[in-house]
Amino acid sequence: MTTPVRVVFVCSGNICRSPTAEVVLAAQAAASGRGELVRVASAGTGGWHVGDDMDRRSRRTLEAAGYAWPRHRARQFGPADFADHDLVVALDSGHRAELCDLADETADPSSSRAKVVLLREFDPEASDTDRDVADPYCGGSGGFTEVLAQIERSCARLLDAVTRDGVVPRQQTDLPPL
Repeated sequence: MTTPVRVVFVCSGNICRSPTAEVVLAAQAAASGRGELVRVASAGTGGWHVGDDMDRRSRRTLEAAGYAWPRHRARQFGPADFADHDLVVALDSGHRAELCDLADETADPSSSRAKVVLLREFDPEASDTDRDVADPYCGGSGGFTEVLAQIERSCARLLDAVTRDGVVPRQQTDLPPL
């Protein structure tokens, strides 16, 4: 059996976007018979929601789309997490920058930075100038629906890349350097 690719999604507080991406990628992998090929987790760059469940609006949006997930417990991403994951998927460019700064605190900063990608690098509908998954936290329910659509499109291609290649190379050469 192939060693699973360990993927972690990272957003701000680990209660909206990153747990949604965790649920979606795990469900897509299981539905396509590739569940054993990936291990999925999520975390936040900040610690203000550590221990909290997923935002109820995120959970409702997922459930309305047919996803089920047990209780979530938010956690914060730290330097040690780079060693525990093969791919660190940032939900927006701010998270990407924070993760790259955090990589400098690891034993091998360049290897850690090389693991960081933006989720919407895999979204066929993302523009070259906007590769962020918008933060729905302060908005209405429509924002959560749009976030789910962006995540579903992106995760489908991400899943294909990690199960085909085992690791994911940098997708876009026009992104700012890590």
